[in-house]
Amino acid sequence: MNQDKISVVIPVYNEEQGLEELFRQLVPVMEGMGRSYEIVLVDDGSTDRSLEILKRHAGEKIRVVELTRNYGQHAAVFAGFESSDGAIVVTMDADLQNPPQEIPRLVKTMEEGNYEVVGTIRLARQDSLFRRTASSVVNAMTRKITGVNLNDWGCMLRAYRREVVRYMVESREHSTFIPALATTFAKRITEIEVGHNERFAGESKYSLLKLVALQFDLVTSFSEFPLKLLFYLGSLMSLLGVGFGVFLAVARLYFGALWAAQGVFTLFAVLFFFMGAQFLAFGLMGEYVGRIYREVKRRPSYTVRRIY
Repeated sequence: MNQDKISVVIPVYNEEQGLEELFRQLVPVMEGMGRSYEIVLVDDGSTDRSLEILKRHAGEKIRVVELTRNYGQHAAVFAGFESSDGAIVVTMDADLQNPPQEIPRLVKTMEEGNYEVVGTIRLARQDSLFRRTASSVVNAMTRKITGVNLNDWGCMLRAYRREVVRYMVESREHSTFIPALATTFAKRITEIEVGHNERFAGESKYSLLKLVALQFDLVTSFSEFPLKLLFYLGSLMSLLGVGFGVFLAVARLYFGALWAAQGVFTLFAVLFFFMGAQFLAFGLMGEYVGRIYREVKRRPSYTVRRIY
C-alpha cells in the first residue's frame, strides 16, 4: 500500500447529467495535491447513460466498478472500499453537493491531527426543509446510539484511514450505516465545516421510504434499545391491564351490572390499544429476526460485474 496515496470513492446512480462536470472539477483538485491518487466510481445499476460516460473516463487513475444491479448507496460504497488501495479513503456523492475542492482540507486535517476519521458539517445546506428535518432526527439518534458527539452524520464527504476501511469491509454486515460503523473501529474522530452546493442536475435519490429504511438500519445495526424498550413497555402495559381489570371489577360491584354494560366500548378501546402495541412489538422483533436471517444466508451484499 502506498502510504501517500489517496483514494476517492464515489457511488453513482443515474447521474448522467452531472458526471462530466464532476470530472471537470475533481480531477484538477486531485492533480493539484501533488500526490498519488485514484478515483473509484461505482455504478450502482444505473439505468441511464451513467455507466457509458464513466467508462469513457476509465484509465490509469480512474477505476469504474460496475455492479450487477442497484444495491443501494452504502453497498456501492463498500464495493468502492474493496476496490481501492489508498492510505486515506475519501467518500463523496456524485451530485456535486459535496464540493471536491474540500478534499485537500479533509486530508490535511487527518494528517495534521493524526485522525482516523474526519467527518464534515455542511454549512448553509442547500436542501429542502424536509431533508434538513429528517437529517436532524438521524443526527440526534446516531449520537444517542453511538455515543459519539458528531454534528452531521449524513454528509457523504468524509475521510477514513485504510485500517478503518479494512475493518469495515471485514465486518461483512449486509445493512449498515457506514459513518456509524466507522466509529466502532476508530478512536480519533473529528469534524470540519465544509461548503454545500445545490445539486448540479437531477433529483435526490433519497426518498422518504429510503430515509425510513436508513433509520431502521441505524437503529437495528447498532442498538438493542428497541427490544429493551418493548420489554419495559410490555411490563408497564401488563401492570396497567391488571390495574384496569381490578378497577372494572370493583366498579361493577359498586355501580352494578348496568354500568359494566355501558362501559363495553371503553373496554374495546383499551383492548385495541394493547393489540396495536403487540403488533408493534412483533414488527420490531421481526426486523431483528429478518436481519439475523439475512446474515445467516451469507449472500453477498453486492456483486461486481466488471471493473474498468
